[in-house]
Amino acid sequence: MNGALMGLLFSIAAAQQTNSPVLPLEAIIQAMQKAQAARPQASYQIIREYRLFGAKDSKANSQVVAEINFRPPASRDYTIQSSWGSSRGPQIVRRVLDHEVEVTSKDKGSSPISSNNYNFNYIGEVMLDGQACYLLGLKPKRTEQDLVSGQVWVDKNSFLIRQIQGELEKTPSWWLKTVHVKLVFADLQGIWVQKSMEATADVRIVGAHTLTSRILDYRREAEVAVTPLIGDFKLSTPSGRPSR
Repeated sequence: MNGALMGLLFSIAAAQQTNSPVLPLEAIIQAMQKAQAARPQASYQIIREYRLFGAKDSKANSQVVAEINFRPPASRDYTIQSSWGSSRGPQIVRRVLDHEVEVTSKDKGSSPISSNNYNFNYIGEVMLDGQACYLLGLKPKRTEQDLVSGQVWVDKNSFLIRQIQGELEKTPSWWLKTVHVKLVFADLQGIWVQKSMEATADVRIVGAHTLTSRILDYRREAEVAVTPLIGDFKLSTPSGRPSR
């Protein structure tokens, strides 16, 4: 009987430990902020493909390819290379990229995921694409459209952010009831960049619309100078809606 009781108490204690961080939450946050500030800075060029899905569309009704150039610490510009389908696609992509340019200039390379902007809570340790991560809850300290109420996956080894997912604390337009975002980050030739994006907006009257992006090509400044792109990237055949 005593053995069973001890086993039960041990199981309860073990379960409680799994919900507590090995590192104190504050130590994880400080290490994350330090890692974000210490990220290597270099000029690079990215070719992104954007796809726009309507409320009931299983295939993209618009696709856009854009070239984005970044020069640290706070310079970003872009060019729309090509587009297919609905004219709404290029319009929305331009708004997204204009906002990225504005934010880059304003933040000068700093990360918005910090204790200045968020209250954090520890959720647990999880695996994401084969990488061990700390999963933290995000609660914005202010009602602003660039802040996300949701979760952040912090790489357990590098303390760099691998994924952010949740809802914008404030939507950029009255027409948008909610906007759910998923941002995925990865190391490309030593530079930590946004690898992909998925944003689903619940639009008043017309329903949900989804915009996705993925990287088609990535090159550092030296490569761009030696081998500039010849012509535009071609759009692929319209593909199905991404799965959640």
